[in-house]
Amino acid sequence: MPTTETTAKYALIMAGSALALAACTGPSGGGGRAGGGPPGGGQRDGRGGGPSEAMLAACEAKSSGESCTADGQSGSCMAPRSNLPLACVPEGGGPLQPRGNQAEGRPVGGARASSNTGTPVPGTQAYTLGILCDHSVDTFNAQLQLPSQAMWSCARGQRLLTSNSVPMHRVGEFPNPGNPSRISAQPYSVAITTSPVAFSGPGGRVKEPAVALNGVKFDPGTAGRCPDTISDPSECDLGRGDGQWSIEALGQDVFDFGEDENNAHVQPTGHYHYHGVPEGMLTGATRRGETMQLIGWAADGFPIYARYGYAVARSPLSGIKAMASSYRVKSTPDAGRPSIELVPMGAFTNDWEYVEGLGDLDECNGRFAATPEFPEGIYHYYATDTFPFVQRCVKGSVESSPTTEQRGSGGREGRNRERRGRENGGRRQRPGGGS
Repeated sequence: MPTTETTAKYALIMAGSALALAACTGPSGGGGRAGGGPPGGGQRDGRGGGPSEAMLAACEAKSSGESCTADGQSGSCMAPRSNLPLACVPEGGGPLQPRGNQAEGRPVGGARASSNTGTPVPGTQAYTLGILCDHSVDTFNAQLQLPSQAMWSCARGQRLLTSNSVPMHRVGEFPNPGNPSRISAQPYSVAITTSPVAFSGPGGRVKEPAVALNGVKFDPGTAGRCPDTISDPSECDLGRGDGQWSIEALGQDVFDFGEDENNAHVQPTGHYHYHGVPEGMLTGATRRGETMQLIGWAADGFPIYARYGYAVARSPLSGIKAMASSYRVKSTPDAGRPSIELVPMGAFTNDWEYVEGLGDLDECNGRFAATPEFPEGIYHYYATDTFPFVQRCVKGSVESSPTTEQRGSGGREGRNRERRGRENGGRRQRPGGGS
């Protein structure tokens, strides 16, 4: 049987990685923890800093990759670090189904999610148990006059979150001329696998690809659409519009979605959400480009970082640089696109194309590399300053995407921009011009 020393070693090493992040995510960074306790945990039941004794015992006489059974669950023997003993991790990339009184929810990807194609990529199976498993936020946002609450835990192969979707950092003014909604508390819960694996292929499309450590979701697309033939941008609908030309919230100034300095805005339900880098979450060191910062977890269980990564993927000693996406604006507009004199290139999702090797990241805005929490390497994503801003697909199993409970769903995020300009004093459209 595994010793208490072995289990404690697991807990201390994993807690140490989490503490390194927590040390630079105080209240201003959105990563503070109220109520005490190390962000790595230290529990010996598989929910916090290390696996349960049963998980360790199941692999005591086995080799890495061998099948195992622990706590009534089938899995494979693996370890998060080479200097740690093997533990029985749930089978495959997907999470175990919620049990007991845990409510079933819908996938975060919603109806617009699509399955990955391809096969598991060797060497990408990760083991995230013990990293920020008991991270929590419990404070009062004086600006909003609302509590900000997010509680994470790890249990039975899943990373679990319950939150009220209220950020702990400062936000812009809502309502505003581009966004008529007011922030309110919105119950939100997710269950994400703690043993993700990346697949070959282009990735599975998801609407809500990640959730931040502070419990606020990432939802980078919009419901705004333009029809094929328009004579003025005011004919486009920023809510539930018709047409095949999907409007981007960021990176253009023709259409106003009322986003704030955190690249976020509010749905009609009151749900605040991010479309890009959540600036209010970042520490001073991250803003200065001095460190990497884990800001959340993707729908497939892999971590997501803000803007910066190691200059050499496998070398933590190589310094930090801003990650460049591998997307660019197409040189020629797609057939049937509204005139670039009316809507310059880059305003529509359709205007962008992925070019392998153009930047540092793949089509899902991720790469396999070392990170502070995973020095031996892990597949992970980035929120970047250019399109796609936040990944629109995930490389892991779509079946391992979070499940949610939330009040309301989607709805109009904006109104016709020209009408807002006339009625609410919003910023005017940019004069027509070329791309």
